Amino acid sequence: MESNFVDYVKICCRSGKGGKGSMHLRHVKYQPNGGPDGGDGGDGGSVYLRGNHNYWTLLHLKYQRHIFAQHGGNGGRDKCHGIKGKDEYIDVPCGTVVYNAETGKYVCDVSYDGQVVCLLKGGRGGMGNFQFRSATNQAPRYAQPGEPMQEMTVILELKLLADVGLVGFPNAGKSTLLSALSSARPKIANYPFTTLEPSLGIVGYHDKKSFVMADIPGIIEGASQGKGLGLRFLRHIERNSLLLFMIPGDTDDIKHEYEVLLNELENFNPEMLDKHRVLAVTKCDLLDEELIDLLRDTLPDDVQTVFISAVTGKGLNELKDVLWAELNSESNKLQSITSEDTLVHRDKDMSRFALEMASEGEDGDIVFIDDDAVEDLDDFEYEDEQ
Repeated sequence: MESNFVDYVKICCRSGKGGKGSMHLRHVKYQPNGGPDGGDGGDGGSVYLRGNHNYWTLLHLKYQRHIFAQHGGNGGRDKCHGIKGKDEYIDVPCGTVVYNAETGKYVCDVSYDGQVVCLLKGGRGGMGNFQFRSATNQAPRYAQPGEPMQEMTVILELKLLADVGLVGFPNAGKSTLLSALSSARPKIANYPFTTLEPSLGIVGYHDKKSFVMADIPGIIEGASQGKGLGLRFLRHIERNSLLLFMIPGDTDDIKHEYEVLLNELENFNPEMLDKHRVLAVTKCDLLDEELIDLLRDTLPDDVQTVFISAVTGKGLNELKDVLWAELNSESNKLQSITSEDTLVHRDKDMSRFALEMASEGEDGDIVFIDDDAVEDLDDFEYEDEQ
């Protein structure tokens, strides 16, 4: 079944070109030498990105291959100014990052509701010959052409805004925990990769406080090289303030699995290792207290650990207390301020671009839109002035 969660689209955007100025000399009855009266051309329309909290995905842009702003109108006689081209606004969900699809260069980031970013500036209209009149040049027979349009193929990439990101292997209990702590109802089943798209849940805390938790599909060893679901969803935890690693208690070597997950995050983006981390040992309803005490000696030393069971509710209150304390710690707040720009202003690694496109599937669920057949639909011929 086709999913409505679209977090990656590729579209061709183009601003409008400026209208050319008019080269016209006024010739009317009783005023045969009226002088220049050619008007200026209108400015071309610009393309803007606008943050809109009513959108959660990029579904509305999925099949919108081209977004073209209107061209500016030509200037006319009697100093008539050409019409200004209509601007185009692209509404995107908060957390959308834009890259140049050809070079991979970072373009902009739309992070809050109502934010407006100019993606492509429209061409300026040319001046008519009326603007060039002077005492020594009373009948100029030239005018400016309009400035050309700008065109760029862009990648819109959504990175979910959440406080806590769940990181773990398939079947680690991430979806079960999210359903136990929030009203979210992700798919839960006893086989790997039941989660095929990220899920968000609002976790309630004391005194009507809350924080947002994001569940992404399971990571396997080699995910940063495209294995499993690959790096398609790893970007959704780049913005999270805190990473919650989840490893089942019946795992042979918890410390080794934790190091494997850390290695995959480091290969994807080394800056993710600077985030605060908490380790949750899940499925503890299968363990007795004696075994839990033995496991404590084998756990990693550099991360705080909580033993939980989402089925029985064991340790969930303690987990929420730990997460809330980490989210509101001074070091975490300071880190989020100092690293706010470093994550989102990284250029795209084009060596992984083919892997990302391949991970979108080949079943007709098109997210990457081919723009090889772009046609200049509005490249019209200007009419000569009479």
